[in-house]
Amino acid sequence: MKIALINGSPKAGKNNSGRLLQFLEPLIGQEHELLRCHIGRKPLSEAEYWALCHMDALVLAFPLYVDSLPSHLLRMLVELEEYMKAERTKEIMLYAIVNNGFFEGTQNRIAISILQNWCARTGVRFGQAIGQGAGEMLQFVEKVPRGHGPMKNLAQAMEVFAANLQSRRSGETILLSPNFPRFAWRISGTRFFNSAARQNGLKKKDIKRRLI
Repeated sequence: MKIALINGSPKAGKNNSGRLLQFLEPLIGQEHELLRCHIGRKPLSEAEYWALCHMDALVLAFPLYVDSLPSHLLRMLVELEEYMKAERTKEIMLYAIVNNGFFEGTQNRIAISILQNWCARTGVRFGQAIGQGAGEMLQFVEKVPRGHGPMKNLAQAMEVFAANLQSRRSGETILLSPNFPRFAWRISGTRFFNSAARQNGLKKKDIKRRLI
C-alpha cells in the first residue's frame, strides 16, 4: 500500500500532530510505502497534490481549531478535491487523528464529522478517526513506554487504528481522554500556561483579561 502521513499542524518544528504520527508509524508494516508531508503554512505543490491522488490511504493528523479544522488544512482539502476529480484512478481511504487542548476527546467529534462530509462529497472512503483529548500532554509523556501511563488508552486505540489502516477497513470513531485525573490535569495545565505567560512577559492577570 501507498500511505500518506499528513501533518496538518500549523506549527513548525515539534508539534503534537507530528508526535501522534510518530506514535503510529512503528505500528505500520515495513512492506508499505510511506509518504510524509507537513502542510504547515506552506501550500502543497502540484506534484504533492498529484501524489496524494495516487495514494491508497491518507492519514491526517491535526489539532482542533474552534471545533473545526485549521484554516490552512481546510484550504488544502478544497484544493485536493479538485485534483481528485481529475487525477484519482482508484478508491482512496481517509483516516484521521485529531487532538485538542480540552480534557475530553469528545470535543473532536464535529471536526471528524466535517471530514466525513468531505469524504462523501469527494468520493473518498472514510476509514476511521481517533479524537484525543488533552493533546498538550503528549509532549510531556513522549518517553513513557507505549501502553503505560496517561496515554494507555491511546496506545490501544492506535493498534486498532493501524490494523484497520493496513487492511483498508473502516472502524468506529474512537474518542479518548487521558488516563489521568481531570482535576490533576487542570492543575498541571494551569501551571503550564502560567509558566508560558511568564516566558512571554505576561502575568496571571493578563491571561484573564477580557477584550472589549
